[in-house]
Amino acid sequence: MPKLYSAREVLKTLQRAGFDIVSQKGSHIKLKGVSNGRICIVIVPNHKQIARGTFESILKQSGINHIEFESFYK
Repeated sequence: MPKLYSAREVLKTLQRAGFDIVSQKGSHIKLKGVSNGRICIVIVPNHKQIARGTFESILKQSGINHIEFESFYK
């Protein structure tokens, strides 16, 4: 069973991957970055634990796979 990440962990990891925080509206944080030559907009909910499905969606939006995420996480 994969680890559930907090919003803070996901934000720090995406920032290490080259994404920047653009804005926040309520409990949702918007990041912008370039992945695979495309500009990507990623929305991260500011929760203590991000659900697995939501986490998968964040990875899909960002163009980062699990292995890349883990390498930036460390």
